[in-house]
Amino acid sequence: MDRFAIIDRIGVKYHIGNTETREYSYSQALKAAGKDIKDYQKATTGTQHQFLDLRFENDRLAILVECKNRFSKWDKKKIQGQLQDYVRFEKACSDKRIVAILAETEGDDIWVWYGQSVIIDDEHRIAGEQVLHTFEEYEEICFGKVNDKIKIVDSIKILNEKLHSDGINEKLRSQFVGTCLLALKNGLMYRDVKETIDPETGGNLSPERVLLKNMKDILEGLLTKSGSLNKAGKLAILNSKVLGDQDVTSLTYKELKDILEFVESNVVPYINDKNTAGQDLLNLFFTTFNKYVGKSDKNQAFTPDHICDFMSKAVGITKHSRILDPCCGSGAFLVRAMTQAMDDCDSEEERDHVKKNQIFGIEYEEGAFGLSSTNMLIHGDGNSNVVQDSMFKRAGWIEGNDINVVLMNPPYNATKKCCDPDYTKNWDAKKKEDPSKGLHFVEWIARHVSPACKMAVLLPMQAAIGHSGDIKAFKKKMLDHYTLDAVFSFPTEMFYPGAAAVACCMIFDLSQRHEKAGRDTFFGYFKDDKFIKRKGLGRVEVTDSAGNSLWIPTEELWLDLYRNKREVPGLSVMHKVSWDDEWLAEAYMETDYSTLTQNDFQKVLNDYLSYLVKAGDVYEA
Repeated sequence: MDRFAIIDRIGVKYHIGNTETREYSYSQALKAAGKDIKDYQKATTGTQHQFLDLRFENDRLAILVECKNRFSKWDKKKIQGQLQDYVRFEKACSDKRIVAILAETEGDDIWVWYGQSVIIDDEHRIAGEQVLHTFEEYEEICFGKVNDKIKIVDSIKILNEKLHSDGINEKLRSQFVGTCLLALKNGLMYRDVKETIDPETGGNLSPERVLLKNMKDILEGLLTKSGSLNKAGKLAILNSKVLGDQDVTSLTYKELKDILEFVESNVVPYINDKNTAGQDLLNLFFTTFNKYVGKSDKNQAFTPDHICDFMSKAVGITKHSRILDPCCGSGAFLVRAMTQAMDDCDSEEERDHVKKNQIFGIEYEEGAFGLSSTNMLIHGDGNSNVVQDSMFKRAGWIEGNDINVVLMNPPYNATKKCCDPDYTKNWDAKKKEDPSKGLHFVEWIARHVSPACKMAVLLPMQAAIGHSGDIKAFKKKMLDHYTLDAVFSFPTEMFYPGAAAVACCMIFDLSQRHEKAGRDTFFGYFKDDKFIKRKGLGRVEVTDSAGNSLWIPTEELWLDLYRNKREVPGLSVMHKVSWDDEWLAEAYMETDYSTLTQNDFQKVLNDYLSYLVKAGDVYEA
């Protein structure tokens, strides 16, 4: 297939060249981005490549095509190394997803790579790719249909109802199904299981007991293979709190088989842990399941996956990042951070190093710790450095791991036993919950990580407004030592149907104190994330008439405003603040009156009238 045919097939409108020959010069592209190509040339192939034959792009995907007359005339290792060079340059130019292709011009053979990291070798080549696709088809392969997400969410609703009818406690459901998913992804055979002899006791093992034992064996094998920290402790929790729970052990073989069959048919097909889109769906699976908790647990604020993604990108995670979430819950931040760090890797060795040596988590609550361990195992095993403990007992461990990125969503109303003992010893008897609204968690962590660290933390609006003495005291402590880089006001019902808290994200630069930095803080009014409430499903992503995500361009806009510190009426503002000021966009932002409608005015009036009626100031005649 000649070059013109390749361009026609993939899509002329996406073809981008920056030289007279319509090739793509990465030297020019990197120079335009303020970078030098020499910093990214490894010369492992013996040639300093910089000119790619064909490049196609839109706002989120780049397709790189290097043409050869016939593969048989070339050294395979050299041409694969050449394409790997172009992938490395592309990553330095942009954060787009990448499809990399070697194509014959005197034949019809093609070799294709995509997915996480885009490692160009025989092992990672996409098997079975025999023909070129259109740009739109590659885009769908790399990102998946948004409707697939909706189907996953719908399936979880059905599965939740099924588990309820089978008598599985709501607190156990997410962890149990995660364990089933993990076992299925690692070869669990569940059909036609027969009664057998227990090799340890000599007694009979019923089919359901055989299944549960096989699941336990798979878990133990995975934890052993991963070199997981505290393997015995994690295995004990997964066994006693999940597979050994009375609700699970009382399931019949048919009930257990039906659950596994549903998960295999409605969840597993959407998950490919070598593909970022599959990682996204997998994390969506966990965060959606966590919405189905009892009223007693509604104070738990599980961070939505798309917010984890935005915060991870805002702090600029790369393969060099050493990431800590000291309140890791279900592991959503860690999964997202691990995925982004591995996307920046150039080899399988680098990816393994990220998973085993650069992801750190602490979780106090036993159930959530088991869930985070399972979540990380399913996502390709970044659980090695996830521990169950109070973060306040892990000062030395944190300091010894040279953390340079912190992502966290601390508890907003933590009880005394969960807080810093040095802080709580001064509480009066009336204080039952953390009066700092989570700020003391942030300040403590800031003291125990690298000064080069960047922190992105979710906190309630009360922490940003800061009227109470404790909140003001911790705001002052933070600015006395660190810089408040940005604050994003997030959607009002972001945690729906979980916690009712209204959250904002604060980003701190720990390299210098706020006054010395002397710069304005960026404030983003990021209230509309293009998600809506859907009955029985929580908040779900909105799409356009063609099924395209509205969140993706929204996230790109938010990141562009923050990275370039741009002020847009109704969305963002720059303002110099002190510890005594409010840290919210609402306090400083200009209103974009051009977007207001009569309906907006009427809604404000209706809301105010409802408030007056509720307060008892207005009565119906």
